[in-house]
Amino acid sequence: MITPEQHIRLYKEMLRIRCAEAALAERYKQQEMRTPTHFGLGQEAVPVGVCAALTKEDVAYSHHRSHNHYLAKGGSVYRLAAELFGRKTGCSGGRGGSVHLTDRESGFIASSAILAECVAMATGSALSFAMDASDRIAVAFFGDAVAEEGAFYECLGYAALKKLPVLFVCENNGYATESPLSIRQPEGASIHGRVASFQIPTRNIDGNDVAEVYLTALEVVDEMRRKPGPVFMECRTYRWLEHVGPFFDHELKRTYRTKEEVEEWMAHCPVKRHGAYLLENGHATGEQLSTWETETRKSIEDDIERAYQDPWPDVQTLMDKVY
Repeated sequence: MITPEQHIRLYKEMLRIRCAEAALAERYKQQEMRTPTHFGLGQEAVPVGVCAALTKEDVAYSHHRSHNHYLAKGGSVYRLAAELFGRKTGCSGGRGGSVHLTDRESGFIASSAILAECVAMATGSALSFAMDASDRIAVAFFGDAVAEEGAFYECLGYAALKKLPVLFVCENNGYATESPLSIRQPEGASIHGRVASFQIPTRNIDGNDVAEVYLTALEVVDEMRRKPGPVFMECRTYRWLEHVGPFFDHELKRTYRTKEEVEEWMAHCPVKRHGAYLLENGHATGEQLSTWETETRKSIEDDIERAYQDPWPDVQTLMDKVY
């Protein structure tokens, strides 16, 4: 059961992430963020729903499309923007860029551009938690293309064998860069079906329904704390923008998916969907939704401009933390 207050918190957090990504994508077009950047517009419900079920002591890892997970785990829009601008106040000191974010205070340990690396890192953290007899949980967020990496299956096998408290969260948006799932997997095959063969409990859910994601995550996290062992969540969702960059594919004349397909998924926007739920159930008014959006956009614009004015890392630190 989700209380009205929890519904509102879920909505506000999705709104914060949506507005941040939209503002950063627009600012990126000015070519002052010299880092390849993968935006997650349209996929906000998964990280928000999952991270709302975690504690600060739990840890999360992500892949190249990492902004949503970083922010949902408690990351700062200001420090994210500073990182994209390469400023020393960035969450990774201006050294990591978009795909190498970290915020240990909030439990967001790292993101990596290497497919399946986040799965291995989360499995390693879960091993340490098991060895310490801790009730902490490690989470790996990744896309459907990771399910075609050998490291993914090695981690599944090891986590199942050792009963490690690792939550594997697959954001299945149907594409690996520009290759649809239909040309990568046999007809009728499913990722959660393959994972189940490792005797790992699986959930296959609507990743654009933040309430479903949250309730599912609450259930599995509670199970994992009482009886450690891996769990897999496959969340069906969709990214709106190009694989890497701030534009829609049709704006750049790409043909691997149609404008109509994108617009059909945009009609199932997780933010608008949950806003409609709040209205229909009397948890908020239209005026409140409008006010929250205005305030959120203003706060984010202020954070981005503040980050832009921050200093660059000192050249004398160029070789610091290089191994």
